[in-house]
Amino acid sequence: MKSRLPFLLSVLVLIACETQEKKTAPYEQWVTTADKSMLLEKVALPYSSADSSNVAVITIDSTRQHQSIDGFGYALTGGSAMLLHTKLTKIQRDSLFKELFHETGIGISYLRISIGASDLDEFVFSYDDLPKGKTDPTLAHFNLSYDTLHLIPILKEILRINPTIKLMGSPWSPPVWMKTNQNAKGGSLKPEFYDAYARYFVKYIQAMAKEGITLDAITLQNEPENPNNTPSLLMTAEDQALFVKKNLGSAFKEANLSTKIIVFDHNCDHPDYPIAVLNDVDANPFIDGSAFHLYLGEIEALNQVHAAHPNKNIYFTEQWTSGKGDFGGDLQWHIKNLIIGATRNWSRTVLEWNLAADQNFDPHTANGGCDICQGALTIGDSVTRNVSYYIIAHASKFVPTGSTRIESNLLEGLPNVTFLTPQGKKVLIVMNETDVPQSVAVQYHNNKTNHTLPAHSVSTIVWK
Repeated sequence: MKSRLPFLLSVLVLIACETQEKKTAPYEQWVTTADKSMLLEKVALPYSSADSSNVAVITIDSTRQHQSIDGFGYALTGGSAMLLHTKLTKIQRDSLFKELFHETGIGISYLRISIGASDLDEFVFSYDDLPKGKTDPTLAHFNLSYDTLHLIPILKEILRINPTIKLMGSPWSPPVWMKTNQNAKGGSLKPEFYDAYARYFVKYIQAMAKEGITLDAITLQNEPENPNNTPSLLMTAEDQALFVKKNLGSAFKEANLSTKIIVFDHNCDHPDYPIAVLNDVDANPFIDGSAFHLYLGEIEALNQVHAAHPNKNIYFTEQWTSGKGDFGGDLQWHIKNLIIGATRNWSRTVLEWNLAADQNFDPHTANGGCDICQGALTIGDSVTRNVSYYIIAHASKFVPTGSTRIESNLLEGLPNVTFLTPQGKKVLIVMNETDVPQSVAVQYHNNKTNHTLPAHSVSTIVWK
């Protein structure tokens, strides 16, 4: 009878290897602290199954799944595109864009662009500008105008690095000849030009498609209750419902466009606005969902809209950081309210405003453009990464498009959210709001691991 010793030795080696693999389990923790002593820094995280009976426990339940995630990113304003295109060399952009948009970098997966000028362009323009007193209801003079100089070339460079990145377009104003006040700032859309404006959206989407740029979604109007930006447009809930059901929905259908139509795109203090639009039975079938900012109101308003219309999607599309803000305060507020708060309240996106500005917070339009909006990047003699770079990176680097929010419990002082990626990874984003380091146990199925969260920090913890 042959000896069983070689077999027994092989079993012992296998057990030892499995034990060693467990002790070096693929848990990763990436940390940013309010004092900037750690900036998206990967920390040593040895396997630990020590007793955690005296520490807070975050329990993850992947069987309770919620909304799918479309992406995390920024507004790529015309001003951002101009700076990137004129202040950086092609070699510098290639390196920077790989860091920003490739999966080996921070993996930005969603961008919001303006349809025509936003208030962070050098000047106001539309795609059908005419001499005063002239109109063009057939849109014979439509062209992509100033976007061909910087925005479109920059988008093409980005798409070469990340061809699956999603894009959302938002208008700040239609051409002034369509408006009641004949001015880029304020005013409303004249009813007689509703049809022309619907075809304006169609022409824009089709013209961008000819450039190889696909629009995943459009919002009807940036901040429709704010007439103070240059440019801007007032648009009531009744206006939006009427425009969609009478003009835009059928125009998209006739043109066979799959681009999503999203309403509202304004603050959380008026959830009744998107609910009213979605309540319109004729407009509702054309609408994918509603979008939000958080300059007023509470983030829980997103949940109110979801509860009223659970079959419609929610998007968070804009929040700025001030050039005179505090890194630590902005980091904690945005992580708690947006990365965690918006997604826990059903948002499929979190987008910051905006990708890039220079050291003077330029460019912006005159008499109504934001003159203190800080970009995620400051483009000067070098590229500086600001607070919103880290806010978004803590999610975008680890939570790709197609991930799903899964259930995790909330603990006082430790707001958190968890995702399941298409690759089967679990991603926990957790913030320590307290003044002292916190020990936290993460419970997933039968496994429990201990983690240390520095004071006033955000951690992203990833495991397979």
